[in-house]
Amino acid sequence: MTTEDEVRKASEQFYAALNRMTKGDSGALADIWSHGAAVTAMHPIGGREVGWDAVRASFDRVAQLASDGRVELKDQLIRVAGNVAYETGVEHGQVTLAGYDATIEHRVTNIYQQEGGAWRLVHHHTDTSPAMLDILSRLQPPSG
Repeated sequence: MTTEDEVRKASEQFYAALNRMTKGDSGALADIWSHGAAVTAMHPIGGREVGWDAVRASFDRVAQLASDGRVELKDQLIRVAGNVAYETGVEHGQVTLAGYDATIEHRVTNIYQQEGGAWRLVHHHTDTSPAMLDILSRLQPPSG
């Protein structure tokens, strides 16, 4: 198996876990992510999370609202440089958040790093999603 194939396998594992998250179960994400203080995520709902605890908590929060979702990566491009690799592509799919439907169509960059012989995700960054941000704004209590 080539190094690029190993990264592709890690990507498949990430997207399988992400699909479980869009159905309400974020637990499998822990298997593909590095658990270090330097990992980062910039989600379609905005913001930046730094460190495994914050990244995990952000996926947990979305999973609590998510149901009946699916996401797949298209137009995948993988490049490897030593013990670091990145992939770019476009995530396509849909998710229901708190009863509201949102279409997923985001450009994405994922960065992987080799740890203990396995490729682990260390960064996930997508475009922001106006549809998801709109749903989340509906869930905020009125101010004042």
